[in-house]
Order: sequence, then C-alpha cells, then structure tokens
Amino acid sequence: MLAAVSVSASPAGAGTALQGCFDRAKEPYTSVVDSHLHTRPFGGQAIPYDELNGYLRKSGVRHASMYGIGQTLPVDSGCTYYLDCPGTPVVPSMRNDFVNASNYVAAPPEDPELTVSMTFLDLARPESVPDGIALYDQEFPGVFRWAGEVNLVKQALFPNHHQAATSENIKNWAPFMKVLRDRGMPITIHSDLGNDAEPTKYLHLMEETLKRYPHNKIVWAHMGLSKELATMDPDRHIRILERLLATYPRLTLDLSWRVLEDQYFSKPGVRQKYAALLDRHPTRAIPGTDFVAADNKDYQVYAEELEVTSRINKALGDKAFRGIALGENYFRLLGMDQRAPKVCKEEGKAH
Repeated sequence: MLAAVSVSASPAGAGTALQGCFDRAKEPYTSVVDSHLHTRPFGGQAIPYDELNGYLRKSGVRHASMYGIGQTLPVDSGCTYYLDCPGTPVVPSMRNDFVNASNYVAAPPEDPELTVSMTFLDLARPESVPDGIALYDQEFPGVFRWAGEVNLVKQALFPNHHQAATSENIKNWAPFMKVLRDRGMPITIHSDLGNDAEPTKYLHLMEETLKRYPHNKIVWAHMGLSKELATMDPDRHIRILERLLATYPRLTLDLSWRVLEDQYFSKPGVRQKYAALLDRHPTRAIPGTDFVAADNKDYQVYAEELEVTSRINKALGDKAFRGIALGENYFRLLGMDQRAPKVCKEEGKAH
C-alpha cells in the first residue's frame, strides 16, 4: 500500500498534496477543490487577490474556479449585496471578469491552481455573448477556461429586475454553446428548480437546456436548490436528479452553497439519501463553497463555508469521496492531467 499523505491541521481542516493515498481516518474531510468561488462581490470592494489565495492555501484548497459575479450592482449604488438593495438593478457586466483576468495574468499562483471563468453571459440576451467571448479572446487569450456562474432563473434576484430566460432565449444560445462545446469548456448555470409553493415551477427551463445542448458540459449550480425552496420532499428531488443524470451523461451537479446543508442535508435521515445518490453517481458532482469575496468577510468566514459545504463528504463512499472531495471529477471536467490520490484501504476492509 502507498504511504498515506501527511498534512498539518488547520481550522477548516487541511488539504493534501495530490499524491500517494489519502487516509480518511486521519485526514480532514474538507474538499481540496473549490469549484464555485466568487473572487469578486456583487458591489463594493473585494478581498485582495493575494489575501484570498492565502485563505485557500491555509484551508487546504489546492484548486479553485475563479468566478467573478457577472450580475453586478451599479458602481454608484453603495450596495455590496443585492438582497440589501431591492429595486436596484443587477445586470450582467464584464467588469468583474476583467479584474479577475488581470489579477490572474499579473500573478498566476501555483498553489492554489486557479481556473478563470467568464461570468458576463446574459442568457436572456444571447446575441450579445459571441462578441463578448471574442473580446475576451483578444484581451486575454487562453486565460478563460470555464463559463459561469450564469443565471437562467434566480428568484432571489427578481426584486433587482432579473427575469428568467425563456425557451426562445435558450434556443438562441446555440452559437455560444457551440464555442464552449468546441473548447470543452464547462458552463455553470444557476437555474432554480422552483419554490415552496411550486417546487418544480422552473424545472422545464433546465430540461430544455439539457435537451438542446446534450453535448455541452453543463454544471447545475446547487442542484437547483435555493432559499426559496426549503421544504421540497428530498425523495422527489432525488428522483428528478436521478432521471436527469441518467438521460444526460454530460450533466454535473454542483454541491456548493451552505443552503444545501442547512436546509436539506442536515435534516434527520436526509444526508444519507443524498450521499447514496452521489455514491450511485460518483463521477457526476463537484464541490464548492459559493463564497463571495466581499471585503467585510475574513478567513474565518471562508473556513466556515468550506467546512459546512464539505460535511456531505463524510457520508460518501470512497469512490465518490475521491471524485468530489479530492477533486477527480473537477480535474476530469477540465481535461486536466492532474489526478486525485486514491483512498487508502485498510487491509481486508474498505471504508
């Protein structure tokens, strides 16, 4: 047996060098990948780039997708969070993507390894997207390797003038979805499943997307859950996910945002149901915090978000743990050469 990886502890649990084997009995359960990290806030000042990278290193995160937030508040609004400013429009913008790309090009860190994402895509105005991608190619050739998080429907933004994209809009995504497909570039889509009054009100929008673009690498942010959908029957939700995973082989579930833990996984008997789903589909999910790097937050906030969103990892079998917590699914999705360590086996028995 390969030697177990040795790491030092940290408040959120430390990470591991991606080599040897990973001893789950001795090492932390926190994910070494953060595939859903907003390095820029909706408005106001961000945590400085170098400082945020320090948070990742300290917490044991070795790889992260560097999302901006494409839907930004006006620079003169004085707002840092859209929920505090109902009535203030939140509209797609290139502003955060340009800052992220500029920071990355000036100082690309080796640890953590970052993947820069384009978040400006306006799914309700798809005709604007190809020219935007061409501009990014011109200004930052080869830098952007991910798309999203972009909003198909996000009910929390309705008070800020956001409207759900339509089936007609989705049909018109074809030109830019071809670009992403040709580049093997994943796209993370926020598409609320529904709300407590109508749990599957918007399911048809994600289904339309998957049906029209089955060959794109589509990541469903938060598995479709949200604060507006706190009381859905987990069995019903899991049946929907099972059906979509079986029908669309390139669909990946995003496990980011503590809402999943707070509203679903932490309820009696529910964690094991979702863990069983992930064990049945161990290659089909990726982890993330959904941390938004506004400068009124600090390391302790990030560490807590990582710990809370990683709790599901404890319930996973070894194959799903390797795929999700140790990053194998993330590496595969990006076409990276990197491999996650295998989980150490005790002689004569598995985890």
